Amino acid sequence: MTSTWTTAADLRAQVLRRWDKGELLAELVVPVDLFPLRLSLRAPSSSELSERFDAVRAWAAELQQGSRAGCRLMMREVRHRVIGQNSLPGEAWVDTLDDALRLIGKARDARAFQTLLAATRQQQPTLLPWLQRQPLRTLALADVWPKLLDVVAWLQAHPRPGVYLRQVDLSGIHSKFIEAQRGVLAELLDLALPAEAIDAAASGAAQFARRYGFRDKPARVRLRFLDPDHQAWVPCTDADYTLSQEAFAKLAPAARRVFITENEINFLAFPPAADSLVVFGAGYGFDALAQAAWLQQRALHYWGDIDTHGFAILDQLRAHFPQAQSFLMDRDTLFAHQAQWTEEPQPTQRDLPRLNEDERRLYDDLRWRRLRDEPLRLEQERIAFGCVERAVAALVS
Repeated sequence: MTSTWTTAADLRAQVLRRWDKGELLAELVVPVDLFPLRLSLRAPSSSELSERFDAVRAWAAELQQGSRAGCRLMMREVRHRVIGQNSLPGEAWVDTLDDALRLIGKARDARAFQTLLAATRQQQPTLLPWLQRQPLRTLALADVWPKLLDVVAWLQAHPRPGVYLRQVDLSGIHSKFIEAQRGVLAELLDLALPAEAIDAAASGAAQFARRYGFRDKPARVRLRFLDPDHQAWVPCTDADYTLSQEAFAKLAPAARRVFITENEINFLAFPPAADSLVVFGAGYGFDALAQAAWLQQRALHYWGDIDTHGFAILDQLRAHFPQAQSFLMDRDTLFAHQAQWTEEPQPTQRDLPRLNEDERRLYDDLRWRRLRDEPLRLEQERIAFGCVERAVAALVS
């Protein structure tokens, strides 16, 4: 038998592809007149009837035997000058959804989906469009679907609740469950909740709590007062404090100068400096600092790695604080520590519009690899501490 003739397995595969696309289960939600469904059938040609008549008969018998459960074959009469008149399969049809499910062995899965569909139709009919678009995902979530519906109902009854996820009081549902299902819950809640209960500016799993009005773990800001004469300085300690974002925003210390560094040891070892403090940076993302309006009236000095991402973070910081200056991120510092150069993994090449002219020239040299063939990086912790002390002294003198 040649592979160009349709087999019973080919017919099943055509219907299975419909299943894999979700079309068969979607038919249970809102029928779209998919049935009766005509399948593609490739039959022997006229020349093959005479040249391979035994193979053709075997093909027809196998097709009729293999497609009995769920597939209807329409026979066509073939008159041939050599073999005479014969009846061969000419069309293949699946008449109903039940026939399709029986053909591919998915009847049990469909019954499970119908159970989920019935519960959703009764409890949360606004979610039916999601089931129609995502029937296979719904089926995969069968074990947790009742809990998902409970969470949706709880948010409907308590819009923008202003509590931590841990405080959602539902039997069998804990904060880790909600956190683990944030992706699908977000899709469901966007359908089930009114627009005023959703913060459209927050998106993604990391902003789930903000989007739906839960309290989120407060961002923390870590800082050290560098001036031994500052009232917050505690003798014989490193004056290391960690504050909530809200407390930091209200701090407004007397210090006129704020350093921001990305390396923890550099933060801890940062030398004393009059009228100054140092903040342990957050890499990409300055949300915890952006709400501190008092920083707009301070001199800011950002110390990051001399590499493309270090300058990208500086550029991002200036989106919040245009007055921010780079610290030890210049060409002289780079070439004074040439023995400490390493390779930067996954450098960026995007334009950074907030760099000044000297920074932009150095950034261009780094992103276009003008200084050496490999991506270049000088990590801030590789800079000699004496160089740091001299740079700080020059700023505060």
